[in-house]
Amino acid sequence: MVLLEALTIAAGAIYGYLKPGKEDRAALLKNGLIIGAVIGFVVAGFGILVDSRILLYSGVGMMIGLMGMFAFILVVILAVLFVLGTFIGDWLEEKMK
Repeated sequence: MVLLEALTIAAGAIYGYLKPGKEDRAALLKNGLIIGAVIGFVVAGFGILVDSRILLYSGVGMMIGLMGMFAFILVVILAVLFVLGTFIGDWLEEKMK
């Protein structure tokens, strides 16, 4: 899992370095939150649509909700790391000039 976070920071640094000027980090973070919410709802919705009768008789419904929540949290963490990477990329861009 650490590799995914390291790649996310590296991608943010490359994005920040290659894109001239300062990035709109608030927009990047907002888009990450929106994407996280959509992925979380899709994961939870897909789990509910698979077989709703099973959800009534077991704790699977809670597990599906938790999977959606974890998907949302993961995407938000990755968005924050990407924004952190853009700070590094902008810093490198300034130092290379």
